[in-house]
Amino acid sequence: MTRAVQLIRSDRLSDVAEYAYAATAPADARLVFLAGACPLDEQGRTVAVGDHRGQAVRCMANLETALAAAGAELADLVHTRVLVASSEQADLVTVWEVVRTAMGDHDVPSTLMGVTVLGYDDQLVEVEGVAAVRD
Repeated sequence: MTRAVQLIRSDRLSDVAEYAYAATAPADARLVFLAGACPLDEQGRTVAVGDHRGQAVRCMANLETALAAAGAELADLVHTRVLVASSEQADLVTVWEVVRTAMGDHDVPSTLMGVTVLGYDDQLVEVEGVAAVRD
């Protein structure tokens, strides 16, 4: 299957970042806007309390589930935003490593942010995104 998403790089920007700096989707693609995937189990309980890595793993699994329900997968993402409830850069890096591993070769443009608090009790991580698919 031909992917709708095209990742864009520039030799005028640093290659230090572990993601493409831009992405496009053609006019005939269907856009899928994903709510933030949270580290919740099927009963709505926060998993991996106190564990940034464990919560990131669950967020990515939940993101994949939401994508699949929309007929998409991680390789269809055009952009992600990763929110981490922490002021410690090491916590952000821990979460980013999980996200990057899950994404594999699809180094979609992404924003990684430390935030003060997230919506659920004991929540440390949230991952949102936009995908583009051709039906």
